[in-house]
Amino acid sequence: MPEYEYPCGGECRCGCHPLEEPRSQSWDERHVARWITKLGFPQYQDCFTSNGITGRKLIFVNGSTLPNIGITDFEHIKVISQAVQKLLDISDPHSGRSISYPRRDPMGLFLERKAPSGPKADALTLEEFMKEMDASLSHADPQKSV
Repeated sequence: MPEYEYPCGGECRCGCHPLEEPRSQSWDERHVARWITKLGFPQYQDCFTSNGITGRKLIFVNGSTLPNIGITDFEHIKVISQAVQKLLDISDPHSGRSISYPRRDPMGLFLERKAPSGPKADALTLEEFMKEMDASLSHADPQKSV
């Protein structure tokens, strides 16, 4: 992967750097279990594998869902949730977020569409998704298409 020089250092979502699909999207349950172990939580390997958490399902792993798969330590939940966000290059979709704010980050929306199994989700590429988003934004805001 080439190294790019971005004004923001590549850490923001200002649009100054291209989006790339995370490598973790191809992980199976074993890869996710190895990742959670490397993160420092080997005791949770079974929580992830027995719940079928693959790289594509990581988009749904957050502070609300971790207790449902058996992870209840609040400090561990915070660390794992933040690590998932960093791994997937997504921002936290706050539940109290105002609808007047701009749409959520494109990567998070793309990964949610990619998460289900099936031919339609399998075939969706990040480039196609971004074209769809651009088209829907230009239809929603007639000034953008001018």
